Amino acid sequence: MAAAATPETEIHSLREELRHHEHLYYVEDAPAISDAEYDARMNRLKALEAEHPELLTPDSPTQRVGGKPKDGFLKTPHSRPMLSLDNAYNDVELRAWDERIRTALPSTETVRYVCELKLDGLSLALHYAVGPKGSAQLERGVTRGDGTIGEDVTSNVRTIRSIPLSISAEKLKAAQLPQSFEVRGEVLLPQAAFLKMNEERVAQGLAPAVNPRNAAAGTIRTLEPNIVAQRRLDLYAYFLLQDGATLLPSHTLTLAALRTAGFRVNTHASTVNSINEVIDFIAVADALRDTLPYEIDGVVIKLDSTAQQRRLGFTGKAPRWAIAYKFPARGAVTELLGVAFQTGRTGKITPVAQLAPVFIGGTTVTRATLHNPDEIARLGVKIGDFVQVERGGDVIPKIVSVVVNATHPRGMTEIVFPDSCPRCESALVREEGEVDLRCVNASCPARLEEELRHFASRKVMNIEGLGEVLIAQLLGHTVSGAEASSVAEEEAAALAPSGISPEEKEETEAQLPTRAALVHSVADIYSITKEQLLTLERIGEKTADSILAEIERSKAASLNRVLLGLGIRHVGERTAQALAEEFGSMDALIAASEEELTRVNDIGPKVAATVRDFFTNEKNLALVERLRAAGLNFTAEKRVRGTVLEGLTFVLTGTLPTLTRDTAKEKIESAGGKVSGSISKKTNYLVAGEEAGSKLDKATALNVPILDEAGLLELLESGPSQ
Repeated sequence: MAAAATPETEIHSLREELRHHEHLYYVEDAPAISDAEYDARMNRLKALEAEHPELLTPDSPTQRVGGKPKDGFLKTPHSRPMLSLDNAYNDVELRAWDERIRTALPSTETVRYVCELKLDGLSLALHYAVGPKGSAQLERGVTRGDGTIGEDVTSNVRTIRSIPLSISAEKLKAAQLPQSFEVRGEVLLPQAAFLKMNEERVAQGLAPAVNPRNAAAGTIRTLEPNIVAQRRLDLYAYFLLQDGATLLPSHTLTLAALRTAGFRVNTHASTVNSINEVIDFIAVADALRDTLPYEIDGVVIKLDSTAQQRRLGFTGKAPRWAIAYKFPARGAVTELLGVAFQTGRTGKITPVAQLAPVFIGGTTVTRATLHNPDEIARLGVKIGDFVQVERGGDVIPKIVSVVVNATHPRGMTEIVFPDSCPRCESALVREEGEVDLRCVNASCPARLEEELRHFASRKVMNIEGLGEVLIAQLLGHTVSGAEASSVAEEEAAALAPSGISPEEKEETEAQLPTRAALVHSVADIYSITKEQLLTLERIGEKTADSILAEIERSKAASLNRVLLGLGIRHVGERTAQALAEEFGSMDALIAASEEELTRVNDIGPKVAATVRDFFTNEKNLALVERLRAAGLNFTAEKRVRGTVLEGLTFVLTGTLPTLTRDTAKEKIESAGGKVSGSISKKTNYLVAGEEAGSKLDKATALNVPILDEAGLLELLESGPSQ
């Protein structure tokens, strides 16, 4: 007679059985038992664990939903940056990328690519640590964040049933994985779950979510794990790391190891040997697009060999060994009902088309940008016209043409730009040589509102919690209950439809009670007190403490982020980074002349003049001093440059034998030279490779010296001859 099972052995058996059925159901899409049978086993396990709490473990299937985090989501640095990918939009761009890959690698090496569907979700990093009996246990899950620092959303990640809470020693051995490693993948909301969620939201009187991606992004960052569990998010794994380094010798082996270890891996992937096969895969993926149970917006192509990936490396923002092919924008025809005008943080007035609602690529579109007066004139568009609307990159709606036929007659009402700012009524100005109209009133409330949003955004100072609702309150508006709902602000923002029109927003704000504004510039953020925050709607002790902690943490942001936050015209991420690296401190930058500024790579006379004008304005200098007094970081590690090519300007063209374009540029800049994109009389050298094209002809006509790769390397070594 067999011995009766002990509670410990029964618990172990039930856990293994439930994990097996979870894998079959959520990963393999091949359930072997009914929901009722699964629930009966789960309930039995819960009862046993309640009777024997000493036997409860974190990786038990009953522990997928835990308590919400006490103090919101903690910031967590990534083991290696989660970079975006460069994009290709046609076969020509793909073939050019393939040529760069093959040129950068020795001709004797085989080049293979792995093609995968580009899932329209959000990236997530899963960290596994050493568990009992040779297993690996889920330790934490981290969002992409700004690519360098993400948020620890482990409590929500545990609810996603296609993510294993633990991986047995047997599976690790079969997959040839250590007990400690990192998995990266894409979280998404399947179409069926998205439609069900929207049905529930509409039944509750809430606005439906815009699209599955936004819904997934909002869900993973809500503070209620129970809500996350109900949404049925999914994860497809595609990357393996250990201490920031790729684990296996090829991407093909990585996908196989992930599948063996129990992760869901997309079945629509293929290893190919040529760019023609890549293009064939893209055609198949495009045909599959509307039949899949989830959203895709393209195909990702990666170099298969890990060793080759390492040799090619990265640019400042993307790997050289991977590219995303983006499907053509989806479009539809709808009627232009009207045009509203918005004031941005630089004072630019942007016309926004108000459209009859139209469904494009999973999203109901009601607004689209018209950019500026010149774009309206180019389109010849009038109110009442029927227009072709596309979502550029399947994200940003834009009007591409006017549709005129028997069923779509022309509109009759001209679009007239205002003479004054729609928010502060100051006269608008169009500067010489520019197409945009601008409000030049530095105290314009619309400009300040946008400045605050920009300053607090993830790519700038990354102040979590300082979102639209709180900014409105800090500016003196009393928000409505609907705006300040108990749903996490991040989720509300992510789930919001295309938004109310500028007129509706202005009318709503005009009807709201007002209070004294707590901020009048971005510097005022750093003088906000807890007592002031507690006077605002829906702000309690914990929320106030969390916001103040985020504001304090932002003081350590790098100098390039501070420069970006100042809102200097024409200074984006790349320019801010270049200025920080070149001058090394705010003081050195303030003291720089236009001539010194133009010596910085990628900064021309126009940008240099704008930067100089900004730092000669007394109000701007006063803002900088207030930020200094608040304790923000005003220094950076100055790039150490050589001087062998000091004062020389180069232009690169064609394909070099061994150097990539980025590598050649980096070598020139490190030696003190400057790389320009166009030939002129001021160009000192043209570096020309194969298929040099028109730049070579122009350099010859202007008598600009021409170097091949060997000549460039010699110049880098010894400098120009005297």
